[in-house]
Amino acid sequence: MAGNELLYIEEAVKSGKISGDGEFTKKCHRFFEERFNFQKVLLTPSCTDALEMASILINIKPGDEVIVPSYTFVSTTNAFVLRGAKIVFADSYPDNPNIDPVGIESLITEKTRAIVPVHYAGIACDMDKIMALANKYGLYVVEDAAPGIDSYYNGKPLGSIGHLAAFSFHETKNVISGEGGMLAINDARFNDRAEIIREKGTNRSKFFRGEVDKYDWVDIGSSFLPSEVTAAFLYAQLEKLETIQTKRKALWNHYYQQLKNLADKNLLELPAIPAYATNNAHMFYLVTKSPEDRKALLQKLRDNEIHAVFHYLSLHKSPFYAAIHGSRALPNSDRFTECLLRLPFYYELKQEEQDRVIDVIHQFYKSR
Repeated sequence: MAGNELLYIEEAVKSGKISGDGEFTKKCHRFFEERFNFQKVLLTPSCTDALEMASILINIKPGDEVIVPSYTFVSTTNAFVLRGAKIVFADSYPDNPNIDPVGIESLITEKTRAIVPVHYAGIACDMDKIMALANKYGLYVVEDAAPGIDSYYNGKPLGSIGHLAAFSFHETKNVISGEGGMLAINDARFNDRAEIIREKGTNRSKFFRGEVDKYDWVDIGSSFLPSEVTAAFLYAQLEKLETIQTKRKALWNHYYQQLKNLADKNLLELPAIPAYATNNAHMFYLVTKSPEDRKALLQKLRDNEIHAVFHYLSLHKSPFYAAIHGSRALPNSDRFTECLLRLPFYYELKQEEQDRVIDVIHQFYKSR
């Protein structure tokens, strides 16, 4: 709770317009378009919904192929699998979980339609290399920028570089609305159709703007509008974006500085921030030297009533997709699956609590 969340929810309810696309939704849209220079944005009930809208907008059909990192959340792939696409998994960098562009070109075939880079932990993928490949082969780029708000690639906001981008405002993100998401549209040819898809395949948005005298069913679509109550909560968070980010960056930097000596001794790895990327302090993770180390460190933290967790499991080895993927190895994705550990990290975290986490980690490595 950063400020006026409850006040704005009350305002939304009293306005009599809580079904979506009311004043708070419009305020959120203006905020993102003006602050981050997105050509057009549309709030959605989740990042998953924004990805599904993107899949429809670029006309993914059965038999199409979409290149996605294996080290990501399942929504990144489901959005395209639902349209009949085959997912072609790419590996991560050796030193960070983002998709490695070096391996992408060999995966492109005549069936490839899109590349979906995921900005893991809010840290930018190498978008110049990815966009160069997309332009060379005539592919779409859909940025999965779920945790990427207020983070940049060579001065450009994440989500403003690909043709389309999806953001999350889930309660685990930097700015939140409980559940919630947003589609960013950077190619104006998608503007009208995106509104139609979001409104169940109708031109209802044009009707409410007085651009048509009635609204009809004109395309496929679904219900991709969030409640105005959700937008009201989100807008209160956006008003406090600077406050939230200042606190989160201070917490991130404290972890990094206090654990750096362990990394210097090669006992673990800390997040690598490429020169082209900024850090929006979405999460703090470390990478252990072995799966056995991670298991033991997790247990040590839990024994001290500290809730640390690992993160994604390589999707190319998932029960749903392993047989389709085949035997092609993705060793870097597997290493992060087996060795990455996320530490407690959230706006309300107190420094004394953070110091307790740090102390336990130091105790663990002192005893190894």
